[in-house]
Amino acid sequence: MGRLSTIGQHLYSGRVSVDFVGRRRLWYAISAVIVLAAAAGLLVRGVNLGIEFKGGVEFTARIAPTQANVDTLTRAAEDAGVAAVQDPIVTTSGTDAIRVQTPPLNQGQATVVQQALERAGAQEVSQDLIGPTWGQQVANKALTGLLVFVALVVLFIWAYFREWRMSVAAIVALVHDLVITIGVYAWSGFEVTPATVTGLLTILGYSLYDTVVVFDKVRENTRRFAEQTQRTWGEQANLAVNQTLVRSINTSVTALLPVAALLVVGALVLGTGPLKDLALALFVGMAAGTYSSIFIATPIAVGLKEREDDVRKHTQKVLARRARADRDRPVPVGASPTARSEGATAARPGGRPAEPAPSPAAETTVTAPQPVTAPQPLPRRPMSTGGSSRRVQPQRGTRSSRGKGRR
Repeated sequence: MGRLSTIGQHLYSGRVSVDFVGRRRLWYAISAVIVLAAAAGLLVRGVNLGIEFKGGVEFTARIAPTQANVDTLTRAAEDAGVAAVQDPIVTTSGTDAIRVQTPPLNQGQATVVQQALERAGAQEVSQDLIGPTWGQQVANKALTGLLVFVALVVLFIWAYFREWRMSVAAIVALVHDLVITIGVYAWSGFEVTPATVTGLLTILGYSLYDTVVVFDKVRENTRRFAEQTQRTWGEQANLAVNQTLVRSINTSVTALLPVAALLVVGALVLGTGPLKDLALALFVGMAAGTYSSIFIATPIAVGLKEREDDVRKHTQKVLARRARADRDRPVPVGASPTARSEGATAARPGGRPAEPAPSPAAETTVTAPQPVTAPQPLPRRPMSTGGSSRRVQPQRGTRSSRGKGRR
């Protein structure tokens, strides 16, 4: 814990720095690969819409949720004699039930399937008819809520930071998180239910919160950036990301641990239900939101901000000052005249300038040793003879011999 605290202090002061902004092309490439993989999942597999969106009949059978009973109820539903029930979706539900979902049926067909499930061993079978109209209403309201949320985000960030570029960066980060989360649903085959929609809207707020915290520190660091020539606007923004890095990691880990527990309980213990759907959306969205607030949102805001004339001129001023400082730096004895420029342009990992490399002449030329001369004593001023100097001065014995003649 002490070591982590020390690292956090060094990140905050700038002694240790991760170049998030300078390596933004790398982060963009990583995000592009992830987003393309998510989009491929949507195109190849598509999302598995739940019965709430497609409509149909859901049968809940009270029976032990074992794989043998799942196979038994699947065959019973298919052999019930209803033509519409050809590929039912049979999943476990909790610790004492199995769910059977079929396409939309009329009441007579639903009764036939219910009786078939009871003959297969289910003690109690309940049925729930869901029309596709209700699912369409849920989808429309979710889309409306998403659009309203995005509009409010743009207005809020623009009004709070007075910077439309940060609004654009925040929206790009939100879309990034949504696409990745939906892509995970497509590849995993999890059902998209109203609980999933609730989770998606929740992660939008979480991702926005993390991004706003980083942007607030960026604004604090760049409020008077033109009055100094130590760091550019982009370097001040990168310092803000480093200063909030430990906080972002701690917040994300603290939030992901209970969500992971919900996901494990919902997927492995309960088997199915809204808890699993909500937990998966929250887990993937929170992880993607943490990544986007650090690696995507701030670098995009810096890239847009550096297009401004005053920021560009200030950057040139800072770089010119550093070049002058490098030229004024004394060259070590024996180094070539180009050692200063070579040392100024080379850099070690972490942003530290490299030491100037010695010239070839300094490496091959052997200088003969110079004779060493003893230092000459400084001339002393001649002393004048005083009256008391002609008299004989009394001699004082050593301390050990004092008083021996008096005893």
